[in-house]
Amino acid sequence: MSSAALYNAEVLALATSLAEFPLTADLPLHGSARAPTCGSTITLGLACDKAGHIVRIGLRTQACAIGQAAAAIFAAGVHGKDRRDLEAALSDLEQWLAGGELPDWTGIAAIAAARDYPARHGAILLTWRAALVALVLPS
Repeated sequence: MSSAALYNAEVLALATSLAEFPLTADLPLHGSARAPTCGSTITLGLACDKAGHIVRIGLRTQACAIGQAAAAIFAAGVHGKDRRDLEAALSDLEQWLAGGELPDWTGIAAIAAARDYPARHGAILLTWRAALVALVLPS
C-alpha cells in the first residue's frame, strides 16, 4: 500500500481540524502520552460534568498526520463519554490494530488503512491513552 493511500485528503482534513480543539488553561484535567516507536506526543485537557462525562476537550499534538487525524476523530466523538467508555474504546482499538474488527467509534474508518502500518499504531492510540491519564483520580 502506498503512503498516498494512507495520507489521503480525508486524513489530512481531519489533521487540520484539530484547530477546533485548542488546549486552553481553563481545562481542569490534563494528560499526555508519547508513542515510543515514532516519538509522537499528545497533551490534552478535559472538562467533565459531575457524573464524569467529558463535556470539553483541548489538544496539542506533535504527531504525524495519522496521529493528528486519530486525535481529531477522538475529539469529535468523545463528548458524553466517561472513563469506562474510553477504556473499552482503547481495548477495541488495540484489538483492531492486532487484526480484529474495526472499532465502533464515529469516524475511525477514515484511518483504517493505517492498520497496515505498525509504525503508526502508537500514534493512533495516543489520545485515548492521554485521556485515560487525565481521568485518573488522585489517590
